Amino acid sequence: MGMGRVCREISKPSSSLSSSSSPAVTTSTSITETVNGSHQFKITGYSLSKGIGIGKYIASDTFMVGGYAWAIYFYPDGKSIEDNASYVSLFIALASEGTDVRALFELTLLDQSGKERHKVHSHFGRPLESGPYTLKYRGSMWGYKRFFKRNLLETSDYLKDDCLSVHCSVGVVRSRTEGPKVYSIPVLTSNIGQHLGQLLESGRGTDVNFELDGEIFAAHKLVLAARSPVFRAQLFGPMKDHNTQCIKVKDMEAPVFKALLHFMYWDALPDMEELTGLNSKWASTLMSQHLLAAADRYGLERLRLLCEANLCKDVAINTVATTLALAEQHHCFQLKSVCVKFVARPENLRAVMQTDGFEYLKESCPSVLTELLEHVATINTHSVVPSRHGNEVLLDGSDINGRRVKQRL
Repeated sequence: MGMGRVCREISKPSSSLSSSSSPAVTTSTSITETVNGSHQFKITGYSLSKGIGIGKYIASDTFMVGGYAWAIYFYPDGKSIEDNASYVSLFIALASEGTDVRALFELTLLDQSGKERHKVHSHFGRPLESGPYTLKYRGSMWGYKRFFKRNLLETSDYLKDDCLSVHCSVGVVRSRTEGPKVYSIPVLTSNIGQHLGQLLESGRGTDVNFELDGEIFAAHKLVLAARSPVFRAQLFGPMKDHNTQCIKVKDMEAPVFKALLHFMYWDALPDMEELTGLNSKWASTLMSQHLLAAADRYGLERLRLLCEANLCKDVAINTVATTLALAEQHHCFQLKSVCVKFVARPENLRAVMQTDGFEYLKESCPSVLTELLEHVATINTHSVVPSRHGNEVLLDGSDINGRRVKQRL
């Protein structure tokens, strides 16, 4: 960390000025420091990765440090043609957009014998003649083409059970200048959501009604129009509904619309268990599924992302197939990825195939089955899941006998 202080002092006043005048001194501090983070990358099946080709790599998941995404690249056959696959290469790469990103790096190949004789290449804890390393743009890398002689690596304590373990540390350099704090007044957090929520609960000033399954929900046109572009068009656009005394909402259940209104006023999700009257994660997941579709329908991006995040956390056998179909239909790519990985696990696939949600997935999103099969193939190229009736497994559930789960509110 580097720190400097710049002071400016006004010269002494002349004798002609009042003796009460005093020199004015201002101060500021420049602070340069690193925002640090680390990632551990485990490479299993090392022997199977050999022969993929010089210049081809195995990548870790991306991880965030200092506001940038990073990834570790391991080259089993090396990065350079001239080395003729006699070395393995190891690099850390900038995986997000950035220009002239300055950082410190450390790459460690872990000794798995317990002797802690790790192979470490580090910028940390030592003076750097030319300062931190600068990555010019996305895809820029730091590391070693000749990280380790391959024949020595394969007889070392770094390789155990055909597995390597790499630890990477990144320190992104950040600079800022601080001046003196003249005052500090604590400011309350915004409570506009609480005020709007209380307005909804009181029913005062409502000027539009919605009917779902015989239940009436009163609201305020201006609030709905401010929060949702769809409601704005419906209530104030050229094709607006003129009968605002009772607008009938189709293809949505009353508890879902109630939760939708709660979010639009409070800017927060309601208590799902209280809303559904059921004390279970399954009920909360089911409500999040319905709310995700409603959020997409009314253009509520923040609500859609909140529901997507909740569904990612609560992936389960009984609900994952329906969630996967929703993710495909509403373009929730992160949620889709989480669901596909969950379903493709050998211990999960058969159980998921027994649910009604899987039948719905087959009928509504057949293309997802192809992606699912491809992902299963990457996990095990020889066998998907052992079958009680043979080695083959069809992703249609036709040979499975089991209780189906009805997913309704």
